[in-house]
Amino acid sequence: MKSRVSAKACAIAALGSAIQAFGLYNIHSISGVTEGGILGLTLLLHHWFGISPALSSLVLNAACYILGAAVLGRSFVIMSVVAGGSFSAFYWLFEHFPPLWPGIADMPLLAALVGALFIGVGVGLGVRMGGASGGDDALAMSLSHVTHIKIQWIYLLSDFAVLVLSLSYIPLNRMVYSILTVLLSGQIIGFVQTAGTHPVENMET
Repeated sequence: MKSRVSAKACAIAALGSAIQAFGLYNIHSISGVTEGGILGLTLLLHHWFGISPALSSLVLNAACYILGAAVLGRSFVIMSVVAGGSFSAFYWLFEHFPPLWPGIADMPLLAALVGALFIGVGVGLGVRMGGASGGDDALAMSLSHVTHIKIQWIYLLSDFAVLVLSLSYIPLNRMVYSILTVLLSGQIIGFVQTAGTHPVENMET
């Protein structure tokens, strides 16, 4: 496919990363509601096998990005650098301010719903532009491209599998809100990716 990397696409991907970073800092980091994917898998490996997340996250994310580069091409790499770099920059910026809604830590249902909205819209914008801000997104984009399964179902299956495995050491009453946010965020990502017009396919073969 023809590369569609452009200033507009980069700006939209950066905006998506800003929205994602805002939600993670102001909601997920203080509420205890988490996502599945690579993060959940690294915690699972650490709990059962003593493998440091510093090592497992590096290996798993690198593998997902390598797969994405092989399947989706050069534009994916460029847009992922934009999305990932923007996420880190915006999260660093938000860390210089206190969380806007500290009380949301006592409202896990609201945190799950609002958190899913920020993650879904933020990641969805990046994916729509062809970039992945994290290894989870690179994996989902690659598998969706290869299998032609809608990306929201790829997110759902991968995140849900990790969360179910995590029940082996995390109580169900803590996990139920994470399952809810995973269900919602994956659907929102798919909606944002395809809403209105055909998604921008920032990929090359």
